[in-house]
Amino acid sequence: MTTRRQVLAGMAAAGAALGLGASPLRAAPRKLRLGHPHPESDNWHKVSLRFAEMVRERSGGELEIQVFANGVLGSDPTMINAVRGGSLDIALTGNPFFTGLAPKLNVLDLPFLFNDRKHVAAVLDGEIGDEMRAELGQSGLVALSTWEVGWRNLTNSRRPVRTPADLAGLKIRTTPNPAHVKAFQLLGAVPTPMAFTELFTALEMRSVDGQENPVTLILNAKFYEVQKHVSLTRHAFTTAPLITNKASFEAMDEKNREILSLAARECAVLLRTANEETEATALAALKQEGMEAVEDPDRAAFAAIVMEPVRKDYVEKFGSALLDRIVAAA
Repeated sequence: MTTRRQVLAGMAAAGAALGLGASPLRAAPRKLRLGHPHPESDNWHKVSLRFAEMVRERSGGELEIQVFANGVLGSDPTMINAVRGGSLDIALTGNPFFTGLAPKLNVLDLPFLFNDRKHVAAVLDGEIGDEMRAELGQSGLVALSTWEVGWRNLTNSRRPVRTPADLAGLKIRTTPNPAHVKAFQLLGAVPTPMAFTELFTALEMRSVDGQENPVTLILNAKFYEVQKHVSLTRHAFTTAPLITNKASFEAMDEKNREILSLAARECAVLLRTANEETEATALAALKQEGMEAVEDPDRAAFAAIVMEPVRKDYVEKFGSALLDRIVAAA
């Protein structure tokens, strides 16, 4: 006769064979897709990969982020809309593409707003930055942190730009941001907004004469192949919200929300440092590729034309309080 002890022993053996006595199997990781429009050689991509690594390690493998560069998941507006709709998990693109959703964010793109990266950090990493990111909540987005594009400099295929007069009549690709468009109108250029993913072809086909971006991105996007002149105007500093879908984010457990947010903020600092370190070498590389550089254009003349009129437009719409706080943070 089979004893009760023998029955229990048999059940235990069967359970062990089936793995029932072992620790529970880990759930499959939640895979998140992150899209951005910059090349894989750019610091955006390198820091995005580091962000993915940090999130995977800190979540114990619960969250896995796949990073897609070069706009393969769509143009800047397409990716923003995909995150809003929930078909894309995370996107990184420049602040100018968000000002249609949250017009107050246009303040960050006013020309000659920031003095240096220390000033940028004081604004983006503190209370003002938190308030700016919260503006995107009404559009179904959460900005995990604010990264950067960097100091914008002019390139074109026609002539050196040393003074505002040299810009007259040049068709310059800009972002769709009202501050950028107004500034180039005031300088006598023809501003032509378009997505970054369309830019190289537009320059190659001479649909536009030039564009404005940081030297690091000018190099990594290989704009030197279709542009002859670069001028270090540093006329604006562009920030870049790292966004996710608000409903999906709020549905996560608190631990993973904190992991994503903290890693995103840490990577904003990593990117700022990486860009600052590579700017000088990027300019040297552009010269090696044959670009002619105007390293000391008349920035004061550019600022005298655009700074106050563009700020005035912003203040008329939103008041001066926020702008005054940003200026005072320097």
